[in-house]
Amino acid sequence: MFPMVMCMFLPCPYWHQDPRSVGAIAGLAVAIIFTYRLMRSPAAPPRRLPKRQNPSTSSSSLNTQSNATLTRSGVCSPSEDLRAQNVADEFFQPVKPTLGQIIRQKLSEGRKVTCRLVGVILEESSPEELQKQATVRSSVLDVLLEITKFCDLYLMERVIDDGSEKNVLLALENAGIFTSGGLVKDKVLFCSTENGRSSFVRQLEPDWHIDTNPEILSQLARFIKYQLHISPVRSERTAANVFSSPSLEYFFGCA
Repeated sequence: MFPMVMCMFLPCPYWHQDPRSVGAIAGLAVAIIFTYRLMRSPAAPPRRLPKRQNPSTSSSSLNTQSNATLTRSGVCSPSEDLRAQNVADEFFQPVKPTLGQIIRQKLSEGRKVTCRLVGVILEESSPEELQKQATVRSSVLDVLLEITKFCDLYLMERVIDDGSEKNVLLALENAGIFTSGGLVKDKVLFCSTENGRSSFVRQLEPDWHIDTNPEILSQLARFIKYQLHISPVRSERTAANVFSSPSLEYFFGCA
């Protein structure tokens, strides 16, 4: 096609040689040549669109990056929050009171206590049994030793003979009450009648008296500030200052 176009525009000897016509013809030839070359050049390859990412993959990646960013920025993960909460709960958990604190609270800070032996400190339930043996109740030992640490404690019992006294003192000694606690043998009192025990209590004027005989507790209610009736059977209160419990250790929450 190009040779044919060139031949069409070759000067003919018979044409009028006008300079302006020659310039116009030359310009037209250049435009035609440029157009021809443009048409012959290979077409540019189509632009490839960027590949779209899978939404789920993108979201997962964003979540992972967000979590990592939060962790690096100081935001705790759920497991770290749980551990921190557990530490806080343990720190603010109320402290359990000791046995000594419980006893002081229950006794209203009383400093002098008198207590019967039979049925409270000893396994035996009558003075007659003491003639054979005397056995300290193991469950009451901790409470008894704790009371002797801050209270002036007196133990008393009605006995039938001197052998009973020896059995009681030996049982208390073997239990370690005289060595581990603040109790001495001179504070273990013996009498031959129930009224004798009541007389001991009135003379000592304790803050608390502990007994198993409701009649003695009733007699002493006017003279003693607080009393504790130890009885396996729940009984009615004979006075406002007389409390009741199945055992001494139960009264202090140790049973």
